[in-house]
This record gives sequence, C-alpha cells and structure tokens, in this order.
Amino acid sequence: MTAPEPRPYRRPFRRRPVVRIRGLTINRLLPNILTTLALCAGLTAIRYAIQGRWEQAVTAILVAAVLDGLDGRVARLLRGSSKFGAELDSLADIVSFGVSPAIILYLWMMQGAGSFGWLAVMAYAVCAALRLARFNTALDDADSLPPFAYNYFTGVPVPAGAILILMPLMISFEFAPGFWAAPVLVGVWTVFVALLLVSRIPTFSMKVVRIPQEYIVPVLVGVGLVATLLVTATWPTLVALGLIYVGSILFSIRRYAHLKRQAALMMGVEDDAPDVDPEPPADQPPSAPSPV
Repeated sequence: MTAPEPRPYRRPFRRRPVVRIRGLTINRLLPNILTTLALCAGLTAIRYAIQGRWEQAVTAILVAAVLDGLDGRVARLLRGSSKFGAELDSLADIVSFGVSPAIILYLWMMQGAGSFGWLAVMAYAVCAALRLARFNTALDDADSLPPFAYNYFTGVPVPAGAILILMPLMISFEFAPGFWAAPVLVGVWTVFVALLLVSRIPTFSMKVVRIPQEYIVPVLVGVGLVATLLVTATWPTLVALGLIYVGSILFSIRRYAHLKRQAALMMGVEDDAPDVDPEPPADQPPSAPSPV
C-alpha cells in the first residue's frame, strides 16, 4: 500500500485590515460651521450694499457678529477648539468685520468724499487686519499676561469696531439725513474707530465676569428690556449701545490702571519681604531645604 501524497502547502488566508478614515465629531465641527456662517453673512452684506439695500447689509453684519460671538464659546463648551478653527475665525473676521463694513460705508456715503473717503475706509480695513494679527500673536503669549489683564482686550475688538463705524448709517435709518451723514464727519469717525482698533487702550472683555448673586435678577430683567428695545426700536437701541460702549472705554482705562497699581503694590510688598521661609507650626517639623 502506497503512502498518500502530501498536500501542497497553502498559506493561511488573511483579511486585509480595513482602513477607516477618522472623521470629526459634531462637537469639533460645530464651531467651524458657525464661523463659516459668519463669513457667509459678511459676504452677503457686501451683496446687499451693492444692491443699495442698506438695512439688510447692516443686519447681515450684526448676524455675523452674533455668530462670531457664539463660535468661540461653543468651542470651549464642547471642547472643540483647534488651531484650524482659530485660523479660520481670523480669516472670517477680516472679511466680515474689516472688508465688508468698509465697502458698505464707501458705497453708502464715502465715495462722495473722493480720495479722503477711500483712504478712510482703507485705513479701517488695514487697522482691522493689524488688530487681528496682533490678537493671534498674543494668543501664544497668553500665559505671560498678569492675572488682572485677563478680563481686558488690548484695543477695541474688530466686531465692535464694525458696528461702531456703521453707526452713522444706523442713525440715517431712523432720522432724516443730517450732519451725521456728512462725508467728512463720517470719514473722521471711521479713522477714529480705526485708531481704537490698533490702540493699546484696555477695553472690557466681559468673558470671565462673574455676576454676584444679588444682581442676577436685575441683570436678567435688563437683558429682557434690551431685547425688547432691539425688537421695537432696533436702530436707536444699537446706536445707544454703541455710545455706551464708547463711554465705557474711559471706565475700563481707569479700572485697568487701578488694578495695575494694586498689582504693583503687591509685588512691591513681596519684593521687600525677607527671603526666609516662615517658621513651621510647632506641631510640624521644619521642611528640608530644597536642593539647588
């Protein structure tokens, strides 16, 4: 009886690993969606300005400002902050709050001022770009800021600047054309706001402000009142809020200077203190000296 022939060797079958493309969760994508919508709102404002629909153009800028205020807070709440989102936010801001308001203002009134009108709106757009570039650079040095400076911006933020330079246009929605619509006056106001953007003036940030318990109800009532005024008298309310914001800059300067003096006094007390460790309590042994 002959032995059976050996079977040929066959390599075991191995399934190829399935390469899965890693996606992004909605938590990480939502802030970028809001930023993109803000960019679209800013571009839409330019379209409305070309068509001469001034109220819709200003409304689009306001929508972009609301979306810009939401994207950062949503990113922090959902832990969706990223370097890509920060860069996208700056690019959207320069379009929505730098280029778009300048074009709206130029098409509305400043083209009647000739070269001065063009220089005024161009100065604003350039200062907005410089403000954003300085802000992005300061993000890397945030740890070096003193504790009292975390609730302050350096200069006026770009979204606030966009609303401020459009205030003459908002006034014209409610009242007949007057001195506030003069091209020279509007140009001077535009240059003034542009200088506020790149200034070193400390302005309130309002990001980490804590409201005391006894003021929560009055603040909520005030917010409701402002919301009602925005619905019933939109443009006068926005102009009033803009003037209040400009007036608050004086208080922010005084408050910042006060905090800076207090910090300097505290540092002076610490510097004058002797370089010796305090004696430990009687029921604890003295700590060993740290190696140098």
